[in-house]
Amino acid sequence: MEYRDFNDYELLSYIGEANEEAVEILYKKYEPLITSIAKRMYKQIEKRSGLELSDLIQEGMVGLSFAIHTFDDKNGTMFYTYARTCIERKIISAIVSTQRLKHRPLNEAISYNIESTGRELVDFDVLLSDNTLNPEVMLISSEAEIELQNDIYHYLGDQERQILELKISGFTYPEIAELLDISKKKVDNTMQRIRAKLKKIRDK
Repeated sequence: MEYRDFNDYELLSYIGEANEEAVEILYKKYEPLITSIAKRMYKQIEKRSGLELSDLIQEGMVGLSFAIHTFDDKNGTMFYTYARTCIERKIISAIVSTQRLKHRPLNEAISYNIESTGRELVDFDVLLSDNTLNPEVMLISSEAEIELQNDIYHYLGDQERQILELKISGFTYPEIAELLDISKKKVDNTMQRIRAKLKKIRDK
């Protein structure tokens, strides 16, 4: 079989019939896309992360695998669009996780505001400042953070979540724009929307 002889949906159909060769063909077909995305992102992190280009490519492959096994054409989305989103999301997730681990020794270095209800809230004005985050106000894993993130993610779209996670992880607007292949202006506009949404959460 040659992948140029089949479209994505034919290959997905074969994969649904447990055709291993179809799986290999689809991976081969998307390998250039994964490599291209990984190289673009690697340029932004190679000096600040322990990840190698091969790590990002591998994460992209995992993202493609997820796309293959979860794609539903009934949603009206093209497989290419869905696969690209899954690939980028998986690579970004790996980058964010690595950046968080680098700051793990600072786990207790975050300022919280305590409401009369006893609920802990992050100081968003500091957290979402335009400058690269100071490690002393880095958002750190805790029960309060998990609860807060669940609240936040309920209000944010996929790209808003990615931009927020990258911002929290210490990336600048230009770096985020390069990582996500979007304009700096779009990053800025998205952060303005995020701030507005987070203010609503904080003021509840």
